[in-house]
Amino acid sequence: MLRPDLSGRTALVTGSATGVGRELVFALADRGASTAVHYRTSDEAAAATAETARERGAPDATTVQADVADPDDVEAMFEAVEADLGTVDVLVNNVGPFAPDHWEDLSYEEWNTVLQANVNGTYLCCKRALPGMRDQSWGRIVNVGYASAEKGLMSPKNAPYFIAKQGVLMFTRMLAADTRDDGITANAVSPYVVENSDEFPDDLPRGRPASFEDIAQAVLFFLDEDSGYISGENVEVDGGWLPESV
Repeated sequence: MLRPDLSGRTALVTGSATGVGRELVFALADRGASTAVHYRTSDEAAAATAETARERGAPDATTVQADVADPDDVEAMFEAVEADLGTVDVLVNNVGPFAPDHWEDLSYEEWNTVLQANVNGTYLCCKRALPGMRDQSWGRIVNVGYASAEKGLMSPKNAPYFIAKQGVLMFTRMLAADTRDDGITANAVSPYVVENSDEFPDDLPRGRPASFEDIAQAVLFFLDEDSGYISGENVEVDGGWLPESV
């Protein structure tokens, strides 16, 4: 795997108590970053992730609780990370709940929760991270999307998730343009089915889901010092998947 040197950097990965986010924390810790493990309700899992991050090479690791769709929570989260670890140099917006039911069967609260966490959570965290990154003329933002979202993927099931991930990609490209003179890059990594998914379709590309390492490889590419000219891009980690509906 790529081994960018993240010594002296502070990384915040949202939704990182378990799953993909946890593995991204470990990948960053392996490369010397101090890491902030964000959670909303999984406090014990977050503490365990932070402990493992320290064992794997993070100079320090902390846990932070927040609802990323709440502006006050996001402000408190960044203040806590800055107090414990310093300015956030690397932000990975990994939080991304979905709603697999038919859109007509979703309550307004279910629909809105998906949109708020995916789109507004990404917006709020990016907005709060930018001043510190601009002050030091360096920053890396990676937003987690969904494979084929930019191709207009849509389905009556999980509709708010598809809508939200298209919004995340649009926001990422706007952010890249808006920060092009600030030493900051903003990119997206968009998986399809991941190894910890609840269900696996019969036609998985290459006969398997994406591994955590596959996703980490794409994220680490964007974090590398030599990738500083690459911004506004989206890497689909999907094994070459192309849905029939697109």
